[in-house]
Amino acid sequence: MNQKYFRLLRILGVAGSWLILCSFALPGDTVKNTGFKFKTVVVDAGHGGKDGGARGGFSLEKNVALSIAKKLQAAIQTQLPDLKVVMTRTDDTFIELNKRSAIANQNQGNLFVSIHCNSSPEGTAARTNKKSGVMLLVYGMHRLNEQLEAVRENASIFIEKDYKENYQSYDSSDPANVIILNTFTQKYRKQSIMFGDLLNNEFRYTDNRESIGVKEQGVFVLAHSAMPAVLVETGFINNPDEEEYLNSDEGQSQIVQSIIRAIQAYKGSFAAQ
Repeated sequence: MNQKYFRLLRILGVAGSWLILCSFALPGDTVKNTGFKFKTVVVDAGHGGKDGGARGGFSLEKNVALSIAKKLQAAIQTQLPDLKVVMTRTDDTFIELNKRSAIANQNQGNLFVSIHCNSSPEGTAARTNKKSGVMLLVYGMHRLNEQLEAVRENASIFIEKDYKENYQSYDSSDPANVIILNTFTQKYRKQSIMFGDLLNNEFRYTDNRESIGVKEQGVFVLAHSAMPAVLVETGFINNPDEEEYLNSDEGQSQIVQSIIRAIQAYKGSFAAQ
């Protein structure tokens, strides 16, 4: 095995490395074969510290994401007490993307939920037909015409001191990287999309929120997580109506309860197997 292979295994962590290696040897559904138990949810509040994220008329994405993440932590502890909840940050601190997933992997997370706010090029002025709605991102391999959501989220890596060294293994021109990453990501692709669909249904049909749907994008924080992972764009912070909603206790609590119901349904799917 070459040095890049071992480097990638170190980035993915112990859990990710074990699952990659086992994927070449263990046939069938690993959930059934290993007596899988859904025990740990990792909640990731996007951005933080020097990385403010998207801007609204009066608020920053990093603060909205943290407030929703804390409410989600409390709701899981109260409503789903059999689950452990791990936070990647609990204050206004900048956490590098690879460290966020390292926290998730070291805590043997079973589901990674990253909380964000969306933004569009229209600015913050009120106007008709303003972009709105939730969107759910699951990891997809990089494309030549990478879309705006992935480009905006991945921009956080350039704030990191050693970003060139930390992310050089994600060179899609290297065939070894492509093979390893495909093996790793496909193991969780089905579960990530499943959870994304459950969330999308809750937002659309329970809360009557507009939704852009579940999209596959090359978002680094999802690629590094050795578990099913979904990035939740909770709404457009540069849309004045949605910004008010995203900053309100009512709006944040509604978003949290949608996520709670989706986690309950997701968790129940394993019990039914």
